[in-house]
Amino acid sequence: MGTRRNLLVAVLVGCCAVAVVGFYEEREEEGGMRERGEGEDMFLLHEMRHVVKTDAGDMKVVKGFGGKVGDKPIEVGFITMEPKTLFIPQYLDSDLIIFIRRGEATVASISKEELVEKNMKMGDIYRIGAGNAFYLVNTGEGQRLHIICSIDKSYAIGWGSFQSFFIGGGTNPTSVLAGFDHDTLATAFNVSTSELKDVLTRQRAGPIVFLPDSHEEPSVWTQFLQLKHRQRLHHVRRMVRFYEEVAKEEEEPKGSWRKLLISVFGNEPNLEDNKRKTPDSYNLYDRKPDFKNNYGWSMAIDESEYWPLGHSGIGIYLVNLTAGSMMAPHINPMATEYGIVLRGSGTIQIVFPNGTLAMKAKVSEGDVFWIPRYFPFCQIASRAGPFEFFGFTTSARKNRPQFLVGAHSVLHNMLGPEFAAAFGVSEERLTRIVGAQKEDTILPSPSVAPPDEWMREEVMRSEKIHRVVGGFGEEMMMNFD
Repeated sequence: MGTRRNLLVAVLVGCCAVAVVGFYEEREEEGGMRERGEGEDMFLLHEMRHVVKTDAGDMKVVKGFGGKVGDKPIEVGFITMEPKTLFIPQYLDSDLIIFIRRGEATVASISKEELVEKNMKMGDIYRIGAGNAFYLVNTGEGQRLHIICSIDKSYAIGWGSFQSFFIGGGTNPTSVLAGFDHDTLATAFNVSTSELKDVLTRQRAGPIVFLPDSHEEPSVWTQFLQLKHRQRLHHVRRMVRFYEEVAKEEEEPKGSWRKLLISVFGNEPNLEDNKRKTPDSYNLYDRKPDFKNNYGWSMAIDESEYWPLGHSGIGIYLVNLTAGSMMAPHINPMATEYGIVLRGSGTIQIVFPNGTLAMKAKVSEGDVFWIPRYFPFCQIASRAGPFEFFGFTTSARKNRPQFLVGAHSVLHNMLGPEFAAAFGVSEERLTRIVGAQKEDTILPSPSVAPPDEWMREEVMRSEKIHRVVGGFGEEMMMNFD
């Protein structure tokens, strides 16, 4: 028994070693384990692609990392919608957490078998579970809507990108209903095949469409949105009977498909129950920061504060650094981190486990970066102005980052002869160095923060003037002597 146990342990250790070696071999091939130059950007995510593009709006997605490199497969999405537009009803094979960056929206989705509508404003976050139908409407008067979202592919049906299943649609996009046999579909709806065909082929504008003005002929989506809440429920409830008929006609088991679609369309709700049970949205800007000092503030939202995050296993954070300040070097022991620059500019520094520089790259508004779990890193604001970034972590539990420098850092709390011996210096000298920084978490760093180009030119110009004036002054003094 002991031999078999030892063999199993050896196999597990071997597998772990192969995974770790494989990761570093991949980084070596890309130049990752070598110390990289200042301009290289290994941990910036540039592979942004359109998954939706219409006149009414678009959706772009940045591919994240999973498997050996990350904790779970995540993509970061950016949705832009023009005023008076609709992202038509659909469901995904992935969890979606949306953050309203700018504008206002109505998000309608299915939660606990009920249709839930949420009016959302800037700073709100909201979770839509995999397999739950939803639609988005830009309700901001004359405002373009900007949404940032995490797409958790843990439940995805393949290894590629996430998959949308459009319930509404026509020829562009195609509704999932169109894939069923026409006679079966007509029987289930109790309408003629010609009438059904007309409904399923009219939409050609794409997944994001304009809602016509009142003087124009209203589209099917405008008519749907103008119905009262109970009337909309009556329409979608008819769909349940359709799927029951399909199951009978095609003699298919009422398994995952039926469960999925009943969860999508539900039954007649108790509206008072609905108000109590369904999750609300959560606004980041209405919440006090977890940490704040003269150099900036930070907050992290986990499942203890917004419980729907626990279902996705995703956390959220928001950081604002004043000009020239820095988030002290630290590590995330619980999760991989994805960040999106909301405003300003700064520098991201990341360090490999072997103590070499992995990346030192300047970032600005719209850039996306990622930090592998355990890798030391820091963010530094430019001296030109505040640096704000928002992001997702691959754990909904409290992250508890470990700071390596600062008044309450790991180094500060473990001071002693052992640590001094590890650095090869006296305990007194190490105590003096570690204790020199009186601030915690967010630190002043004017000597490190990168100035923008115009500031760099100003510095160079002032230095040149100083040299000229200084030389002229020295010459005057010599003549005077």
